[in-house]
Amino acid sequence: MTTDRRAELAANLAAVEERITAACADAGRAREDVTLIVVTKTYPASDVRLLHELGVRDVAENRDQDAAPKAAACADLPLTWHFVGQLQTNKVRSVAGYADVVQSVDRIKLISSLSAAAERTGRELGCLIQVAFDAESGARGERGGVAPDGVGELAAAVADAPGLRLGGLMAVAPLAGPYAGRQRAAFERLVEVSSRMRVDHPAATMVSAGMSADLEEAVRAGATHVRIGTAVLGVRPGLG
Repeated sequence: MTTDRRAELAANLAAVEERITAACADAGRAREDVTLIVVTKTYPASDVRLLHELGVRDVAENRDQDAAPKAAACADLPLTWHFVGQLQTNKVRSVAGYADVVQSVDRIKLISSLSAAAERTGRELGCLIQVAFDAESGARGERGGVAPDGVGELAAAVADAPGLRLGGLMAVAPLAGPYAGRQRAAFERLVEVSSRMRVDHPAATMVSAGMSADLEEAVRAGATHVRIGTAVLGVRPGLG
């Protein structure tokens, strides 16, 4: 079974690689400018090990109860773990123990908690500000995230927080609001917001955008990281 699964993952990775390479070529970008993050939520640690064998070095999770045991089971592998889900402050201490990057930072209270946890564990946490294009001014979006005009305040807070490193921005294509159904426009706006932020924080170059259905739009808009789950691992258990 493991041999079959490895072959399946290898074929899926090759197909995703072709898509990313083609999108980079269309956009006049170098392939090495875009990092593939494989979102392994609901899939077992055995899949993470197979992905590592196949060359994957960045993996993502969105639920601490799934991620913590999986990260522990794969602690011997040289992987970068990204936490991409909405994060409650009561889960911060656990997430800070294994995540290298938290991509869903969207409020001051969370920054304070992450900083305290990073200091406690002696680790540096990379942080991305999650931008929500369906949010009203100062509000959070349905999937978490802060409105574009709130990015500056949060970026400054992360940059000043002990134990945290401001990595850049993340967004999910919005389901509502002016950018609903307009992924390319949303991702282009994200890149614009990133450019403005880098005036004050030039090292915060990550732009995490795009998933299985819209990775091409994200790459063409300028994303540096794409988060791919279904196209690599298949339809998640319980979803069809």
